[in-house]
Amino acid sequence: MFKIFDEKIDGFLFVIILPFLLFFMSYYGFETSYVVGIKSWEKAPDFMFSSVYAYRVIPNFLSVHVTDTVTFIVNNYLPFAKSFLLKQGSLFYHSTFLTNVFFFILTSIVLNRILKLKPVELLVNQNVRRMVHLIAIFFMVILQYVPTNCDCIAAFFYMWGVFFTLKYLQERKPTDLIGLSIVIFISTFVRETACLNIAFFAAVFIDFENIKKKNFAFVKELVFLIIAFILPYVGLRIMIHQHTSFFEGIYLIKNFTSPYNLMGLLFGIISIYFSYKFSDETGKTMIKKYLFFSSPYLIMITLVGLFWETRLFMPLILTGIVMASYQFKNIISNK
Repeated sequence: MFKIFDEKIDGFLFVIILPFLLFFMSYYGFETSYVVGIKSWEKAPDFMFSSVYAYRVIPNFLSVHVTDTVTFIVNNYLPFAKSFLLKQGSLFYHSTFLTNVFFFILTSIVLNRILKLKPVELLVNQNVRRMVHLIAIFFMVILQYVPTNCDCIAAFFYMWGVFFTLKYLQERKPTDLIGLSIVIFISTFVRETACLNIAFFAAVFIDFENIKKKNFAFVKELVFLIIAFILPYVGLRIMIHQHTSFFEGIYLIKNFTSPYNLMGLLFGIISIYFSYKFSDETGKTMIKKYLFFSSPYLIMITLVGLFWETRLFMPLILTGIVMASYQFKNIISNK
């Protein structure tokens, strides 16, 4: 009984408390060039409701209403703390932290469940599994030097989708496939990277050898998920009219000429290679397949993203850690 209680306490400390403290330090312990401006914003800036950002409905909704709620609480119930809070940043900044840390903790909880599903032999040891979990958490915290209102929310939905995919791989329950499609549908209202859940599903279930044998059993499932993504994606663009729907600008040349962007690219490559080296042969194959199916995303961040904003590599890094940690070999061979 005491052993079970100790395990629950340890899990609470490693999965929730320590990640929270790390996240808190990243927002309030130091400032980056990106944070300085954000700390002075009193409300969600207008650009969040124009261009491509306008389609990120859920993050924008939370930015407005969480800020309004925090402002109301501080003005009416915590007036004595207002001056102290404003010294640390605007109420909008504190609201962004509260929203992001909430979804960050949820991501940590889901990741912990994923690492327990069917771990490789090394991760059967709970202490090793916790270290891998903390490595993933450290990556997520480091990438918060560019705080946004959507990355942590998107990461949570992405990892939730990964969880449903792996559960479906193990048990083939239709409820898991339906759960995955619902996650993709909802997360499309967060950010377009919801499509990476489709790339992960394709990497897990598409076997190129089976395609050569004209075995297309995966097609119905994949089409189901694509529809779950396309419906909200197209619907948002019909309802919300913008001059540009896909990007702010083209940064291809800047990405390969700026030393900062080149360092960001190098960070992304080495981080993914780190997971690749720790994977068994099946895991390495899975990572290569995932990179292939996520190539449209890689092309887009090369063209319209900035490599220095390494948060763009976060889904890929988390995926690499999952691929290296999950025992695919026996399950896939028995599919």
